[in-house]
Amino acid sequence: MIGLSRSLAAGFFVATALVATQAVADSGPTLLGAYKNWSALQSVSRDGKSCYAMSQPKSSEPKKAKRDAIYFLINTWPARPAKDEVEVVLGYEAKADSTVTVQVGPEKFELFTKQDGDNSNAWMKDSNEEARLVAAMSRGASAVVTGTSARGTATKDTYSLSGISGALDKAHSACGL
Repeated sequence: MIGLSRSLAAGFFVATALVATQAVADSGPTLLGAYKNWSALQSVSRDGKSCYAMSQPKSSEPKKAKRDAIYFLINTWPARPAKDEVEVVLGYEAKADSTVTVQVGPEKFELFTKQDGDNSNAWMKDSNEEARLVAAMSRGASAVVTGTSARGTATKDTYSLSGISGALDKAHSACGL
């Protein structure tokens, strides 16, 4: 009888832990703070915790282009480990095998595109350049992202960099860096 009670208790504990784990795995992003034009967020998934700084462009061209949400993210994943992984959500399907350029002042950085559903995202071609891009963004006033859609439309998104350092500091702190 005692063995059965322990088995039931253990089963209940495991089931409760699984439900709690699933709830955490499915939790959406949590806003950690807003810093002028940038926000710091945290998400928890089955891959672990991620913390990131995120912004939307202050202007996008062409103005009449039909696009989904557009974001610039700088992600940190302690479990990978990956610090300050740059990602641009373009809001459209990119031209096949195309690149995206991020310009901060006189410095230019090249990103590759990858399809994600109906949209494309862009990441650094050379991950060794990520720290240099993030440093340039921390010093700069604006970042200009240019790309080409699958329809051949050239796009230009301009992000204010005001608040990026505060958002990055908060994201790093939340992920224990």
